[in-house]
Amino acid sequence: MPRSRHSAATARRTAELAFAAPQVIAHRLQRMAVAGPTLSGRDRKEFTGMVVEKQVAFTQACMAAWQQWARAQQSFTLAAWRAFFSGTLPGLMSTSSLAGRSLATSAAMANAALVPVHRKAVSNARRLGRTRLGR
Repeated sequence: MPRSRHSAATARRTAELAFAAPQVIAHRLQRMAVAGPTLSGRDRKEFTGMVVEKQVAFTQACMAAWQQWARAQQSFTLAAWRAFFSGTLPGLMSTSSLAGRSLATSAAMANAALVPVHRKAVSNARRLGRTRLGR
């Protein structure tokens, strides 16, 4: 994905996450207050799920960022080999070329890491928005 599309996608996901996360938190806090010390089976399932889903989403985010970084390293290595054998290595190793690659890699990593967290938060906001708070 070109850099501008990564930036736009990351900005959109960040904005959606900024709206979805407070909704989910508010719903779950209200649910905790209503449940009190005695949890129903539905509450127990929801509260256990909220812990597990975060662990899964953040693990997926770390793996996605790492995979994106590895792809960028492979791409740079391949470009360096091609440049070395074609005699254009100094152009590839210029400051502007390296800075551009670094920026593109950072944007791609941020976008990749945001995808699983965004997906879970937005789906939770939709699901919990349809769920009654009472027992």
